[in-house]
Amino acid sequence: MKVVIDTNVLVSAVLKDKEPETVLLFVVMKPDVEWIVSPQIVSEYKEVLSRDKFAIPEEIRNAWFGIIDALTTVVNINVTVEFPRDQKDAKFLECAAVSGANYFVTGDSDFMEARKLLDTTILFVSQFKKLVCDVLS
Repeated sequence: MKVVIDTNVLVSAVLKDKEPETVLLFVVMKPDVEWIVSPQIVSEYKEVLSRDKFAIPEEIRNAWFGIIDALTTVVNINVTVEFPRDQKDAKFLECAAVSGANYFVTGDSDFMEARKLLDTTILFVSQFKKLVCDVLS
């Protein structure tokens, strides 16, 4: 199973330790699940986790950087997806399209408009936890 994870899910996992963390732990701990990223997504993850406003301690931030570097599968993007709601977020849809991801997990309702653009199932964190994590755990 291939899963693309929105930056807001990662940030919530790092800061709040609830459903987003459960989802991320499921993705990284299950050997048959791949966390799919592009170089652009990795850059965004690291830039956002480094923002002063989140005040994430360096050791925690570096631990997450290590997880991202070691436990994700990087794909290079060779397509363009038009996403008028927020073109800077199109990289997640492009990553899902190129990789053939089964799921894109997000906390951003804007992406629900993209359901028609992809074969990938777009789910909120709570939906993914209920429909995938809870069923396969």
